[in-house]
Amino acid sequence: MSDPTISVVLCTHNRAAYLRTALRSLVEQSTPSGGFEVLVVDNASTDDTPAVAREFADVLALRYVPEPELGLCHARNTGWRAAGGRIVAYLDDDAVASPGWVTAIAAAFAREPDAGIVGGRVLPLWGAPPPPWLSAETARALTIVDWPDGPKRIGDIHREWLAGANVAIPRAVLVEIGGFDPRLDRIGDALLSNGDILLQQEIVARGHAAVYDPAMCVHHAVPRARLTQAWFRRRHYWQGVSDVFMQDIQQSIPARERVRRAARTAWKLARSRHALRALLLPAEDPMTFTSKCWAWNEVGRVSALLRPARR
Repeated sequence: MSDPTISVVLCTHNRAAYLRTALRSLVEQSTPSGGFEVLVVDNASTDDTPAVAREFADVLALRYVPEPELGLCHARNTGWRAAGGRIVAYLDDDAVASPGWVTAIAAAFAREPDAGIVGGRVLPLWGAPPPPWLSAETARALTIVDWPDGPKRIGDIHREWLAGANVAIPRAVLVEIGGFDPRLDRIGDALLSNGDILLQQEIVARGHAAVYDPAMCVHHAVPRARLTQAWFRRRHYWQGVSDVFMQDIQQSIPARERVRRAARTAWKLARSRHALRALLLPAEDPMTFTSKCWAWNEVGRVSALLRPARR
């Protein structure tokens, strides 16, 4: 396209079947397909991803962009750098955009011209019934975002945040910030996160508004394989690791302070009968399993603090 307003960036790694469903949801947008461009950023896939992208070349203004360096943030940066639109909208490859998604993005920026980032609802597309031990709080690890009210500006992004699975950012803001930090977020099968959270914090720190608009809605796949206690324990462990890594990037923690914090956290876990029970014993009710997940989050923090700082 010569001058699209919105560039939709789909980053993908070996998930051709999911990608096909995501692209089909873009074909079904209420905004005509000629009103936006689509960039499929292939992050070192070895499956049928190129062929799937070609399937949609005649029905979408689509460009296939290979990115050989593995890592979600690398792929997201490649996407915005290649984008021709003023607004760069990110859709996960395992997400399905609602029919009015592109229209809602354009409307949000028309209503909030000084917005530095806009995001919307991310609702689960369950691959199996949610297990009885899964609380709403713990389920947020599945990238569920459904804040009350809206559209609204987010006042505290530590309490309400936007998910990288469904955000749109002016390209000029991405240029100003420098994009996503490649030391964070998914790299292959590693469950690192926080790339989108760090970007939001930097955008807000520069004086731009973060806006939540529930009309900008996607449904995000939750496969059966993620609905196990082992997956949630691992996910929360890596969230603890990711939180420390993000702190390292924002302000490096001195070695002595790292050891002190790790020892203090480990001591609190060891002294807390409740925390030890949560870590070691089975959990079949939501309250107990939520405690177990947050205990594993603390274990992840200890593990990260005892590693060298991220540079």
